Amino acid sequence: MTPRVHEILSWYGADNVGTLTSLARMLNHGRLAGTGKLVILPVDQGFEHGPARSFAPNQPAYDPHYHFELAIEGGCNAFAAPLGLLEAGARDFARDVPLILKVNNADVLGEEKDPDQALTSSVQDALRLGCCAVGFTIYPGSAHELTMYSQLRACAEEAKRNGLAVIIWAYPRGSGLSKAGETAIDVIGYAVQIAAQLGAHIVKVKLPTDHIEKDAARKVYDEQRIPTATLAERVHHVTDCAFAGRRIVIFSGGTIVSDDDKLLEEVRAIQAGGGFGSMIGRNTFQRRRGDALRMLAAIMEIYAAGTQNS
Repeated sequence: MTPRVHEILSWYGADNVGTLTSLARMLNHGRLAGTGKLVILPVDQGFEHGPARSFAPNQPAYDPHYHFELAIEGGCNAFAAPLGLLEAGARDFARDVPLILKVNNADVLGEEKDPDQALTSSVQDALRLGCCAVGFTIYPGSAHELTMYSQLRACAEEAKRNGLAVIIWAYPRGSGLSKAGETAIDVIGYAVQIAAQLGAHIVKVKLPTDHIEKDAARKVYDEQRIPTATLAERVHHVTDCAFAGRRIVIFSGGTIVSDDDKLLEEVRAIQAGGGFGSMIGRNTFQRRRGDALRMLAAIMEIYAAGTQNS
């Protein structure tokens, strides 16, 4: 175990040996093994956005095995997906890449002003499939947020008791926020704090903008002169919101970006701001296999180089 991984695990002193082993399994796997950085391939988009929107840009991506193979060949730290997709390939690939079961999901067949997620699998499913973690989405700002927090509490308690890590997708959304507010710096920082308080080992959020949503927060940001002008500064602030960086914060790759330089500049900003990595799906698996592998390699090179220079 490298000193950096040992340091990160020391932040989770309340966890049992099984959970720490699950975290170490992800941190010590793939091209970034031992660096303290993570690049995870998530493929929950078929459920969340629909199969054609998710996989038609790259026909082989309809096959669940394609994603396991991409995560393995690309050197990802882990592969995350809902129940059905993991069941379609876990027997063949579970030993080759750490798995994360996304235990709640939603569809877009009916647009909701206040989105919610349904429990679509369980901790027992995760154990049966040999997973090292469960993933759970919360929507701070939705009228259903308190129900999601309560469901998460029960799921996280069972997961930790059984030696699994907990990853929270913290996606502000709902009638309590404007569209711009979903990625506002104050809101993203708040969402990270909520996820950390709910017991997350790893928090996934979208990259924050410099917009400030809440007037009460704007007053503090102005008075304390919190730097938010650059993306690296905003990443640093969001990471600070996770117990001064003592919880792992990774960032969403978002919708497909046609400009590779722009995407890699975002990764450089995450690295410069002290972020722990990326959970990047559509910007890899919607590309042809060779292009996806090259993109994953370029992202990992940025994170690896940053750890060497720190």
